[in-house]
Amino acid sequence: MNDAADGGPDLRGSRWYDAEAGPLVRPYAMTGGRTEPGPSSGRLDLIALVDAAAEAADRAAECLLGPEHRALLDLCRTETQSVAELAADADLPVGVVRVLVGDLLEGGHVTVSMPVPPAQLPDERILREVIDGLRAL
Repeated sequence: MNDAADGGPDLRGSRWYDAEAGPLVRPYAMTGGRTEPGPSSGRLDLIALVDAAAEAADRAAECLLGPEHRALLDLCRTETQSVAELAADADLPVGVVRVLVGDLLEGGHVTVSMPVPPAQLPDERILREVIDGLRAL
């Protein structure tokens, strides 16, 4: 590349650089090339709720977490958030957040509450009978 007037590389016209945002970090670089969370994490649903573990602050200082891991952990400390909310607040792709939350879950830094699968929800007929019974009272 040509050197710019200030002595640095001339990145104008480069599609991998945004003058306001800085150099682009590809999603696979944040996840170490992984596209799925670890095997013990399972599939993290968009509405799965993520909360920082009670001792997350102590453990986070002891181990080496990446900046994206720490950002997600900070977001979870203030309030329980869904995977989709974390992705929006951290301005990261959902796939990346799923992998990073899986890492945090395996490290014991967060707890995840999975939604109830639709097959395990009560039948609509039963719910209507309960409502009708309550109305009869």
